[in-house]
Amino acid sequence: MNAFVDVRAWLAEQERKELLRFITCGSVDDGKSTLIGRLLYESKQIFDDQLAALESDSKRHGTQGEKIDFALLVDGLSAEREQGITIDVAYRFFSSNRRKFIVADTPGHEQYTRNMVTGASTADLAVLLVDARKGVLTQTRRHSYLAKLVGIRRFVLAVNKMDLVDYDRQVFDAIVADYRAFAGGIGIENWAAIPVSGLEGDNVITRGGATTWYEGPTLLEHLDTVPLDADADAGKPMRLPVQWVNRPDQHFRGFAGQLATGRVRPGDEVRVLPSGRTTRIDRVATADGDLDEAQAGQSVTLTFADEVDCSRGDVIAAAGDPPQAADQFEATIVWMDETELLPGRGYWLKLGTQTVTATVQQPKYEINVNSLEHLAAPTLGLNGIGVAEIATDRELVFEPYAVEGASPNRALGGFILIDKLTNATVACGMLHFALRRSLNIHRQHLDVSRETHAALKGQNPAVLWFTGLSGAGKSTIANIVEQKLVARGRHTFLLDGDNIRHGLNRDLGFTETDRIENIRRVGEVARLMTDAGLIVLTAFISPFRAERHMVRRMVPEGEFFEIYVDTPLAEAEKRDVKGLYAKARAGELKNFTGIDSPYEPPEAPEFHIDTTAMTADEAADVIVNELLKRS
Repeated sequence: MNAFVDVRAWLAEQERKELLRFITCGSVDDGKSTLIGRLLYESKQIFDDQLAALESDSKRHGTQGEKIDFALLVDGLSAEREQGITIDVAYRFFSSNRRKFIVADTPGHEQYTRNMVTGASTADLAVLLVDARKGVLTQTRRHSYLAKLVGIRRFVLAVNKMDLVDYDRQVFDAIVADYRAFAGGIGIENWAAIPVSGLEGDNVITRGGATTWYEGPTLLEHLDTVPLDADADAGKPMRLPVQWVNRPDQHFRGFAGQLATGRVRPGDEVRVLPSGRTTRIDRVATADGDLDEAQAGQSVTLTFADEVDCSRGDVIAAAGDPPQAADQFEATIVWMDETELLPGRGYWLKLGTQTVTATVQQPKYEINVNSLEHLAAPTLGLNGIGVAEIATDRELVFEPYAVEGASPNRALGGFILIDKLTNATVACGMLHFALRRSLNIHRQHLDVSRETHAALKGQNPAVLWFTGLSGAGKSTIANIVEQKLVARGRHTFLLDGDNIRHGLNRDLGFTETDRIENIRRVGEVARLMTDAGLIVLTAFISPFRAERHMVRRMVPEGEFFEIYVDTPLAEAEKRDVKGLYAKARAGELKNFTGIDSPYEPPEAPEFHIDTTAMTADEAADVIVNELLKRS
């Protein structure tokens, strides 16, 4: 019985302890994993069987000779042990007499910078390691900048491997001076420098006898006493991004999510965004019963006093202090994919529980993490950091990520970009503000609807999108299709790729970025023409699936018909009346589709026209007959 009481008392004590989340970051092989292993070992957080396994693994995989290789405690992947590096983010829990800690060991390789950003996105403090032999490196600066960017406000500069420079104070002081100059330039103010040896244990938990010249705290002492911003989110206005509409039966309808900031009580007046409807909270429900009050960080289900429409992706906010809603923004973007950013291409943007289509404009500038210069950049490559404008296909409820003197608005200010084809996360970003034109421009209601235009013409609007290699026969077939439709009394318009580039798109070249913009503009024109009730035919190579999918989404479902004019490359070259393939083969034309620029065939087109098996007239008949049948 006493043992049971003691366990309950111990658990209650642990629950009352403050929690500090921190990361270890810095350049490769600066000793991050070793330092965490030493922290776990000396704070008695390793069980006997783990210690036995660590000693055994150190003999087989270790890099420290006869000594224990503490890095193996957190480097769990086989590739990490084989190479002696960290690849993925490793999370570990430990505690001291005063606090609980969750530490994320993040990789130092530039290739895995995206993993470091993941670990930093939820951290309160960053322990930045520097190898005393190497000093402050580019990756040291990059990790500092990124940690500051995602909202970390407290830093520890841990000058590691002091044992390898004979604990020389001058080496330590020079590194601290170098970092001080850089930190001041990017606005890092709250930081402390500690000389440590992760391998030998100096100044990790206990003081090292070889650094008698150092009078500051050990690393654990600093982690135990650094001020926390525990109540920062609770002091902000109430925000709850809706994750799920809970409707178990006809008598209950609640809106579930995690309270991002603020507090909420029954009777509070709230506003549902982006609709702007107001109501009052009826209940604050949880699995353990209703609450009189919920605070930031708690997951709850809210019910309303009135019937107000609300769904996943909406935000429930304090009625008197709601967040903004807009569809154009300036943002900082950290690019995390080996395929570079394609300005104008549509990506999924996920912010909290909201998911929209977003296009990124050409960056205003890219940031050099060494000099902090703003450099001109047509795009962003792997690990590039830049500022750009973003447009979304519908309004986002948001708040600026960084506000002076406050903790970051991670729930409504931080986002990720996802490639629509691969579903890979390609970037993360922080919203700065809505563009003024986004707030000033509103859609004008038109009394004559697209349905009225279509009824006057006696037809269903449609976009017939002909795609294929140059010389495949797109324009030829599209011309015949238009003639046959007009002969049947249909109202049409043909947008041809070459003709468009003589006028509307004469300012665009043939880079991937320009090709994306070319298709975006044509898609917008085609959409306006369908609003006028027309059947629009387009003949464009349009080599990328993502842009064809973007245009499909511009028009109502069922109005977009992708027509793949399938011609083998060799056959297209034979038909090359303009001599373009010959010039491309000779290197005179760059970025020519099929030669040095890819063509992505449609995966499920409405029409697949094999020009080796039918004539242009036969192909046109197939398209027209099927289109009229569907109409």
